[in-house]
Amino acid sequence: MTKLAIIGAGYWGPNLIRNFLKINPDLVHAVCERSDDRRAFVAKTYPQLKFLADYSALLKGNDIDGVAIVVQPASHYEIARDALLNGKHVFVEKPLAVTNNECKELIRLAEKRGLILMVGHLFEYNAAVRKVKEIIDAGTLGDIYHLYSERTDLGTVKADVNAMWNIAPHDVSMMIYWLGQEPRRVSARGYSYLQKGIEDVVHMSMEFPSGINAEIYVNWLSPKRVRCTTVVGSKNMIIYDELSPDGKVKVMRNELCADGFNQKKDKYVKKKGEVIIPEIEDYEPLYLECKHFVECIEKGLRPLTDGENGRRVVKVLETAQESLKRGGKAITIAN
Repeated sequence: MTKLAIIGAGYWGPNLIRNFLKINPDLVHAVCERSDDRRAFVAKTYPQLKFLADYSALLKGNDIDGVAIVVQPASHYEIARDALLNGKHVFVEKPLAVTNNECKELIRLAEKRGLILMVGHLFEYNAAVRKVKEIIDAGTLGDIYHLYSERTDLGTVKADVNAMWNIAPHDVSMMIYWLGQEPRRVSARGYSYLQKGIEDVVHMSMEFPSGINAEIYVNWLSPKRVRCTTVVGSKNMIIYDELSPDGKVKVMRNELCADGFNQKKDKYVKKKGEVIIPEIEDYEPLYLECKHFVECIEKGLRPLTDGENGRRVVKVLETAQESLKRGGKAITIAN
């Protein structure tokens, strides 16, 4: 039977513990967490588990088959590399690493040793996000023009990464997933208020090879919690709102049609129509993601969000970070 260790029991770690145990109560062999206080706190909820301060002995031993890494992004590469070198399958929370080269090395190691490398791009397991892709792929929107995403909240502020690295991986991942293509250029502008050199507010712009433009706005200083993405097409539009009480996905059948163009007035004519709210399955995306990791280990499957999937997102973020340093200059994303 598969045995896992969870490395990191901070804010997100316990959610992984809960879902892996839901799959099988014997799935989690140990939890590794450096903080004494945090270890003690989580152990109250899961007293049946083994809690350790260090993961090194676990990686070198034969008690586990894989690890789920839920620590600060700067440590993702080092821990994942150690795990792969010791023959362990690896799940890494987003982002996979913090540089394209780090991602390439993890992918190389996993392929060379025949191990699973999976990244936690949670929204690709989300039923609403999958519904949006289904609608786009069906051609319901016509030609895609533009995407705009807004993800704001008051906190949680990080000291190790800026708002872009903390929040935007979700949106970059979703957009690449929906469009089936990678952006070729990216620019970003950001503003630091609380901590010097760590942007609290970031505006990103991505250009795709097909001519599609995508904008991402992230902000952890906003009093209003927003989790909304709009996809604009030549025929119809989609609003995906994670927080909407009356349907997370709405297909807007209003359209500005070229056949309504009035050359004399030089404007498009708005054709009114209904709003369609498609039915969406109700399940916890994190459970599906965790279950998929276990199935990949046990059946030798390639993860939906594999190392290359993670690298595609990190390439964008790394280039966007360079754009931040250069005052918002648009930069071509290297392979």
